[in-house]
Formats: sequence, C-alpha cells, structure tokens
Amino acid sequence: MGELVQGFRTHKNFALFTVLALLLLAAALFAPLLTSYQPTAADMKNAFLPPSAEHLFGTDKLGRDCFARVLYGARNSLASVLLLVALVFTVGTALGIVSGYLGGKTDAVIMRLADIFISFPGVLLAIAIAGIIGGSMVNAIIALTCATWPKYARLSRSLVLKVKQNEYIAAAYVNGGTPFHILRRHILPNILPLLVITAAADIGALMLELAGLSFLGFGVQPPAPEWGAMISEGRQHLQTAPWLMIFPGLAIFISVVIFNLWGDALRDVLDPRDDQE
Repeated sequence: MGELVQGFRTHKNFALFTVLALLLLAAALFAPLLTSYQPTAADMKNAFLPPSAEHLFGTDKLGRDCFARVLYGARNSLASVLLLVALVFTVGTALGIVSGYLGGKTDAVIMRLADIFISFPGVLLAIAIAGIIGGSMVNAIIALTCATWPKYARLSRSLVLKVKQNEYIAAAYVNGGTPFHILRRHILPNILPLLVITAAADIGALMLELAGLSFLGFGVQPPAPEWGAMISEGRQHLQTAPWLMIFPGLAIFISVVIFNLWGDALRDVLDPRDDQE
C-alpha cells in the first residue's frame, strides 16, 4: 500500500489513470444521480430517437434511454470484470503456489490439468463452457475463469520455484521456520507484485472477452443493460440507428484503454527495475 501511495505522488501517469479509473467506477456507482431515466423503462412512442438534449445517446427500439442504459450497463460490465479478475487471480495463484511449493504428485496433477485447459483456445473454451452451463453473467464469469486460470497458475508456480532456490529460504528452514511461515513471510511478498501487475494488465482484455460472450448471448440476459449485449441488440439497426452501437462501443473502448494504461503505469510503480533498464 505504501508503494501505491508513493507511486501516486511521484508517477503522474499512474495518478492520472487511477483518477480516470475511479471516475469510471463512480459513474457506474452513482448512475441514478446522473440520469433520471430507468434503463429498462420502455416507451414505444419514443423509439429510435436520435441523440438530443433530452436523450443524450438517443433511444432504442423500445424507447429506452441509451444514456441511462450505458451508465447502468457500466455496473454490470465493470463489476463483472473486476469480479472475474479477482476470481482468476485467486484460483490461479493459489493453485500455482500449491503446485510449486509442494511439488511431487501435487505439482504433476495441477500442471497436467493446466496443460489440458491451455490446449484449447481460451475464448473458444469459454464459449463452449458457457454454452453448456447456460447464458448468464455468473456462468460467463465461470467460463472465463476456467479458460484463464492456467496462466496465473503457471506464472505463480514458476515464481515460487525461482524464489525457493534462494539461500535465505534454506536459512529459514534451518532456523526452524514452518512451511506456512516461510510461505507467508518470504515467498508471497516476492511473487505477489508481479502477479498483481499481470492481473491489472488483464482487466482490459478480460473486459473485451466478457463483452464478447454477452454479444453472443452468453452473458447478461435482456432486459438488463450490459455493453456487449447492447452492441448485439444495436447491430440490427446499424444503418438506421447507429448510435445504438456507437455509444456502448465507445464505453468499452474508453474503459479498456484506461485500464490497460493504468495496468502499465502500475507496473512502473511496483516494478521500478523496468525504469532502470
């Protein structure tokens, strides 16, 4: 935490993109204060209205305000991707640490399982799993977790194996350190920064994959607003009502750019060796 506070003061890019990311989260959290329209309230008399002062992003085929749907859709999109990143990070890192630290048969079983999942293209595997278990945002998160956890498991395992070779680990064993103590005091502090950087850098990519599953009908189900699902609904009216795709597409684009650049800035804060190189 101290490194993040110091980085916020000394790294202008990190401070800028942290503020922008917080503004995105604030817009999602305080959506009811930013618009008077409800995202699911239909009014057929106002269907397909172009952007105007009354409806900033226009309306859709059911007369629903697109600005309200984009704002409320941020809740589903941002909350889902943050939950997905946390879940993938926790599952993958935990399995990788157990694999690298215990070794032996445990390592062989976990790594062979990871190899099986890696042998399939990630997005296709997620689509297959989501198609089997059904369309919902929870199921989409589960599907992407199954497709993504091997990356973190293999990375954390390799870091644990590297750290275990250091002399201070052997000294800790000689001095009577328990496995849990050595793991908590000597191994985790050395591997977590890189894993956190990887997770932060993956937010944008996972947001795109979640939006892709929603676009295909495997994510949030209508009438709940979600950016990928909104693009899917608007593609049928691209020529007559292009705003139905433009504004949720811009929301995804801006969010992905902000989180990608924030992840890159976070790497400079937590891994200053890159600056020296």
